[in-house]
Amino acid sequence: MHSKHYARTVKNRHRRLTRLAAGSGAALGVLSLALAAAGPAGAATADPPTAPPPVTILTSGAGHHGGDIFISPFGDASTYANGPEILSPSGGVIWFHAVPAGQEASDFRAQVYRGHRVLTWWQGTGLGGLASGSDYIFNSRYQQIAMVNAGNGYSADGHEFLITPWNTALILAYTTATADLTSIGGPASQTVIDGIVQEVDIRTGQVLFQWNSADHVPYSDSEQPLPASASTPWDWFHINALHLARDGNLLIDARNTWTAYKVNRHTGGIIWQLGGKHSSFTLQAANGQALDNAGELFAWQHDPNQVGPDLYTFFDNESSGTPQLPYSRAIVVRLDERSRTATLVRSYNQPEGLSAPSQGNAQTLPDGDAFVGWGSLPYFSEFSPAGGLLFNAEFPAGVNSYRAYRLPWPDGGGQYRR
Repeated sequence: MHSKHYARTVKNRHRRLTRLAAGSGAALGVLSLALAAAGPAGAATADPPTAPPPVTILTSGAGHHGGDIFISPFGDASTYANGPEILSPSGGVIWFHAVPAGQEASDFRAQVYRGHRVLTWWQGTGLGGLASGSDYIFNSRYQQIAMVNAGNGYSADGHEFLITPWNTALILAYTTATADLTSIGGPASQTVIDGIVQEVDIRTGQVLFQWNSADHVPYSDSEQPLPASASTPWDWFHINALHLARDGNLLIDARNTWTAYKVNRHTGGIIWQLGGKHSSFTLQAANGQALDNAGELFAWQHDPNQVGPDLYTFFDNESSGTPQLPYSRAIVVRLDERSRTATLVRSYNQPEGLSAPSQGNAQTLPDGDAFVGWGSLPYFSEFSPAGGLLFNAEFPAGVNSYRAYRLPWPDGGGQYRR
């Protein structure tokens, strides 16, 4: 696999810090970057970009206790390379891996595989639609040690690649089918896009579990309008996240039904659903919080995570073009499964007051801070538990990262920066 690795320490800790991404170096010693001899000013070149986009630190207060920053910048491929990237809290490039031209990387993070910290990401084409790609695992020496593909004839989608505590992989895939939608006013043979969940044995590639959205959720639950043509694929479900609940069952998110599902990891049965047309819970907002214009906790959302016995976080896009709120937000929801109530207890609004029509994630750090990737918006931020903006950073226009994380990762001496 062709790649370029960069690392550069940025020592300027002023409140507004611009990181230039064209530095050189590598995480395991200095590598020289061979550059073609410069031609006349304005001369065209056939070589694709190899450097990541710069990041501007707008509010510098992230501190070093939360780990490094993991992003996968994508966009403006004529100027910058796409690929997974690790930044220090001050914006220095620790590692960057340029993917081949025409591809992108997503869901880049550090995870644990067989007792060791590893780097993982998806790489391929078509993220957001009928994507095609593979999931990669690199060790702490930045060497590939595994590649995971979807089974049963599917191709891995880039929305999720999660390694379980028992060293299997949870991945997503999209597939097309034909459905009779006459009961909801649609065609008798509409092409639809269904969401697939798989648990895959990393070493053998064997599919251990598979779940198809069409087997468990009615098409009538979708908030996505039908296309004008029966042959145009209708992305009615749009599966975009897959996490483990604390009891070992699955949390599956569907953007286009405005619903998060808790699913039995063994039988595939839905245990409960939050939001959407058939929520298992009555929705409400605590003092100082507000449901959206549709009376929902979230809309077009991403990334459900269980962060406490009864607490869950979500990235609430609130937009797919026409916003339900004028801004996106990360939210915390308390679920009372006995009373079947779901209460919005905390929210972190997008600092620039903007809405993200796609992508995004919300991570709770060990100290209670919230780290938020703003999806299709060119920002990522950190908030205190009380909601204060601690850190805010910006990509150039036209560049974004599907998700953004803060996670511990070893330095050159093998010590973990937390």
